[in-house]
Amino acid sequence: MSFVRAVPRRLPGVLLLAALAAAAGCQSPTRPLPDGGRRVLFVGNSLTYYNDLPQTIAAMAKAVGEEPLVYRSVAKPDYALEDHWYDGIASNIRNGGWQLVVMQQGPSSLLANQEFLRVWTVRLDSVSRSVGARSALYMVWPSVDFLTSFNAVRTSYRNAAVAVDGMFIPAGEAWQTTWAADSSFRFYDVDGFHPSPLGTYMAALVHFEMIYDRPATELPDVAVVDGRALTLSADRVAFLQARAHETVLAWGIR
Repeated sequence: MSFVRAVPRRLPGVLLLAALAAAAGCQSPTRPLPDGGRRVLFVGNSLTYYNDLPQTIAAMAKAVGEEPLVYRSVAKPDYALEDHWYDGIASNIRNGGWQLVVMQQGPSSLLANQEFLRVWTVRLDSVSRSVGARSALYMVWPSVDFLTSFNAVRTSYRNAAVAVDGMFIPAGEAWQTTWAADSSFRFYDVDGFHPSPLGTYMAALVHFEMIYDRPATELPDVAVVDGRALTLSADRVAFLQARAHETVLAWGIR
């Protein structure tokens, strides 16, 4: 399955990056996956499929010559991990030869929801471990109306990762790190909850560095999300890459 998108001809570098994304992974639940590669199953909701986060990470890896990100994304609107469990996600985890299972649900900042996230992370992790895969928690972010909840979201996802000796991917924390240095970046989409393309780019930088153990600062100075170039200068791209790297060093758990 190809995920190449049409890109303006005035950006030849972007054409190259978009082309490299082709065949990087497969989201179809029935189409066979290619052999080899870094094998990752994404389990989540619209915060994963909005702007196609997995494909964006795959394109980053291809752009710097890393082994392909061979992935499948099982992400449905408003789904929590419990919903995935009762929807049969265990069979997806058992099939595909996954090395990593990346999980996310909503912000889960309230104490009750933190426990809910931990319990279902443990349940899914038991299946992942049975096939030799490691669990990873993709920290998201609160809605724009609850900006003071960022730290609680981080605590929730980090604790869930620690509970299963899993990877902690501090994507949402990278938004905070960036805003602390420059508040002009718009990471939210117009609905105040989903990520803008820039927000997805920031999340993808953190995922790339965590999954490939390679600094985001080594990526090209063109920001491409879901096969499309963002209108962002090379200096601004480098700034975001540096903030992602800073966040991983401070908060990431491999």
